Amino acid sequence: MEMEKPDTRPEEGEKYPLLKAIDSPADLRRLPQSALPAVCSEIREFLINSLSKNPGHFASSMGAVEITVALHYVFNTPYDRIVWDVGHQAYGHKLLTGRRDRFSTNRKFGGLSGFPNPDESEYDTFTAGHASNSISAALGMAVASKLRKEPRRNIVAVIGDASISGGLAFEGLNNAAITPNNLLIILNDNDMSIDRNVGALNSYLTHINTTKAYNTFRYKLYRLLRRMHLVGEQSKGFILRFNNSVKSLLGKQQNIFEGLNIRYFGPFDGHDIDRVVRVLNDIKDMDGPRILHLRTIKGKGYRPAEQDPAKWHAPGLFDAASGKRISDGGASGVAKWQDVFGETLLAMARDDRRIVGITAAMPSGTSMSIMQAAIPERVFDVGISEGHAVTFAGGLAKEGMRPFVAIYSSFTQRAYDQIIHDVAIQRLPVTLCLDRAGIVGEDGVTHHGVFDMCYLRPIPGIIISSPMDELTLRSLMLTSVKGNHGPFVIRYPRGKGNDSDWREKKPQVIPVGKGRKLRSGKYMAVLSIGPIGRWVASAAIRAEAEGISVAHYDMIFLKPIDEDILKEVAGSGSPIITVEDGMREGGLGSAVVEWMTAHGYHPEIARIGIPDCFVAHGKVPELMKLCAMDEDAILTAIREMSTGTSIQS
Repeated sequence: MEMEKPDTRPEEGEKYPLLKAIDSPADLRRLPQSALPAVCSEIREFLINSLSKNPGHFASSMGAVEITVALHYVFNTPYDRIVWDVGHQAYGHKLLTGRRDRFSTNRKFGGLSGFPNPDESEYDTFTAGHASNSISAALGMAVASKLRKEPRRNIVAVIGDASISGGLAFEGLNNAAITPNNLLIILNDNDMSIDRNVGALNSYLTHINTTKAYNTFRYKLYRLLRRMHLVGEQSKGFILRFNNSVKSLLGKQQNIFEGLNIRYFGPFDGHDIDRVVRVLNDIKDMDGPRILHLRTIKGKGYRPAEQDPAKWHAPGLFDAASGKRISDGGASGVAKWQDVFGETLLAMARDDRRIVGITAAMPSGTSMSIMQAAIPERVFDVGISEGHAVTFAGGLAKEGMRPFVAIYSSFTQRAYDQIIHDVAIQRLPVTLCLDRAGIVGEDGVTHHGVFDMCYLRPIPGIIISSPMDELTLRSLMLTSVKGNHGPFVIRYPRGKGNDSDWREKKPQVIPVGKGRKLRSGKYMAVLSIGPIGRWVASAAIRAEAEGISVAHYDMIFLKPIDEDILKEVAGSGSPIITVEDGMREGGLGSAVVEWMTAHGYHPEIARIGIPDCFVAHGKVPELMKLCAMDEDAILTAIREMSTGTSIQS
């Protein structure tokens, strides 16, 4: 399906006399430095007005305005590279790089991506969406520039204090210290991720202090010794280590970055645009890896966001003047899937002291915060470290606890080895609750949770399930802690469910590997897994009205798959349609085809799921239609199968 062209009307450009004249960073660099504070003010006003009507990631971009302006003012972008980590803070960057007049399409179907995207702009140097990758990517770019013997190309990685706690960031720092490069790392330290930062590194960053006078003195001394030929590149490491040792002795504090032989500057006020520009000019041409530590305020410039940055990370619609957030509507009494999980987990934990909760920097995003508020000693927010979360859970399970690990599906990809090596091999009873499974909507390609069923299904001994409704979610959670199970996966989507009475229904243990027949039919069988089954049910009703009798099965479990259902369907000789909110290759459809082939059955099978492509951003119904997975597409498949018309499989 071809995307429609989005509305690209300018966003009230006449209100922003400086910003409306900036179509590229080259235009910004033609301004006097004295104009930069006004540019920052206009960017903030633009973001407030735009994001109040077209929601996105608000507080992070508000807090990074001065950093963004300073970087594009000092460095010769796009020849010089800026690599953003995560990308939540990059809206100002988009405004300065030729996308101001299209910003009203941000996160809309066919419009601008909500994250840096190299397919969208040459200024977006690397894909961003998951945390902690910027240092490694930027180091690769810096080394490539040296190997290609290019004229000096400055490479800058911009990473937040939450992202730098991730394991990949530490791996990047470690290699930056030993690999010849001129990488500059900007540490944007706002003491926040989405929820409050946790861990020893966050406490360290809160207290670290290095004086500008010391850094200035050391840099000038080094330049003097170079001019006098008393120190060269070969001896630079020794001098740096000696200086770090003296500084550590006098200051009674070891700097973790300088302990890695990475020059450290700061911390400085990241909202003092003049000082940030001055420091960047001072250090931009230095050789060797450097880190500039800038303290910022998430939500800067908008009081409601400054006061509650967690809620204003992505606030949805709001009134720009009052700061009042506007509800997106929805059925009264219908809860989000994550809240069904959170409330159920707390109820189970009160009955079973073995149950503990683990999340990776997403207590509110997964509703693990519900149990955290009531039983804080049994909930662990491990920060942006999904691999550690899984192995930590494995250790807890080994000693008799029953951990529930709640992570977004797309972020769980970073814990794949740990799921295999540290949980599955030992058949440890860890319940993996994959939130935001399937198409997630406006966050787009980096956040769609569409790969989990495919990459988890080959793991021996793992149980993979997905509920069609809220009661089944609760029952699966209960099932996971009853009996002698190994790793137990429960995947469920973003957003609201469909049952306003779910609290009144008592969960029951479900036989593992057993689905359910929801509807009898003569002409074909549709096998679905997860909440997309509701669309199948509606399509089956519409098909019945057209005289097409369709059987519908809710499989519930991908692994072990219900062989009794498959035997029943195969024995009928009817055509089969499989429907799943995940990649078509490797998921439910593939499992059914494999089973049928292995058991000597050869029915006609059509598979509905994500095709072999990366799906862009937009509203969930738009993307489901794009992928031919919505109710109308399911009905079309039923019609075509009933008439023997060949459909894509």
